[in-house]
Amino acid sequence: MNVLKTLPIETPGAGLSCLEGVRVIDFTTSVAGPYGTLLLADLGAEVIKVERRQGGDDTRSWGPPFLAGESLWFISMNRNKQSIAMDLTQPEGRSLAHELIGHADVVVLNTGRRIQEKLGLDYATLKAFNPGLIHVSVTGFGLEGPRADLPCYDLIAEGYSGVMHLTGEADRPPQKVGTPAADLLSGQDVAMATLAALLERTRTGLGKQIDVSMVATMARFMAPRIVSYLGSDEAPIRSGGTDSVIAIYQVFDTADFPITLGLGNDAIWQRFWTAVGHPGYGEQPGLETNAKRREARHAIVQTIAGILAAQPRQHWLALFGKHRIPAGPINSIDQLSQDEALRDSGMFFAAEGPAGLVPQVGLGIQFDGASAVLRTPPPTLGQDTERILKDVLAKSPGDIADLISAEAL
Repeated sequence: MNVLKTLPIETPGAGLSCLEGVRVIDFTTSVAGPYGTLLLADLGAEVIKVERRQGGDDTRSWGPPFLAGESLWFISMNRNKQSIAMDLTQPEGRSLAHELIGHADVVVLNTGRRIQEKLGLDYATLKAFNPGLIHVSVTGFGLEGPRADLPCYDLIAEGYSGVMHLTGEADRPPQKVGTPAADLLSGQDVAMATLAALLERTRTGLGKQIDVSMVATMARFMAPRIVSYLGSDEAPIRSGGTDSVIAIYQVFDTADFPITLGLGNDAIWQRFWTAVGHPGYGEQPGLETNAKRREARHAIVQTIAGILAAQPRQHWLALFGKHRIPAGPINSIDQLSQDEALRDSGMFFAAEGPAGLVPQVGLGIQFDGASAVLRTPPPTLGQDTERILKDVLAKSPGDIADLISAEAL
């Protein structure tokens, strides 16, 4: 089955206008920065993606799989953006970048201070001619400190943060999260911090330097675990699909497929036992609170496992839904993509790209009951270069020819 052809096709429209009039110059590559600017673009900002002349964004080469020669990783991060290709190692390219930034509200980079200064893209340089500029950096370890110049990927940030140490089965090696969590979460921080700075600028008229560290973002992501340790001296341990605090909160087998089950408070605990036909079990002395249930966790888990093994997954999900008990399937990606509720909400769709249909995952946030964000599909490398030079910078054909001769374009 060609899954792409089963997706609803969304035609380009006005999208959201929350950030209409905000221009973002995006010098980032890979995932964290492009995801942050994707969120800004989906919210209505004009995002001009500055790419290397040769190869462009790193993710353009990430594959297979490719679709009509384009990386699907790139396609996942870059709708609603314009692409201009230039060579920042050339003086003319750096001058052109400064011209663009002079017409911008926000600039986003994923390079450290040393490289920013070398290219003339550091905050001090740019602030001098655009004092209202919001300058956002997203790096592995931040712009300052002993690790500032170290390279970093999602994997490295996950390892630093402790999330890998707590992910996986207790008797197995640490595991990476199944999606680039550090990249995506720090990308969300890029968007969140940018929105805060834009709001402040309406009061002050001044820009802001924002420094997003992937490791710091992931450390904050681990706050419930860290604070629990700092306040108790009890270091959490890897526990697979269970939770070390909540009883009961884990994966259970059924007669066919496993399910997740979260009995996160006393009322849900009682409803569960009523639903499965054993109300007396939930009412017995010694199991009134989560703390007490933690002490009896092993026996409780064995009892629940025996009950759930008697019927297939769908039986239990229907029953638990009726009784408002948190439970769900463990979807594979192909199963998730077929989820009717998510499809009906517009979460998964296809857009007509330059070389045919491309799959997309929507924003998933409703604004006044609507969530359609598509204005333009992901761009090919440099496809908007000439139009940006003409429309944004008022360059003449002769100017553009000179830039090409100088190998800036």
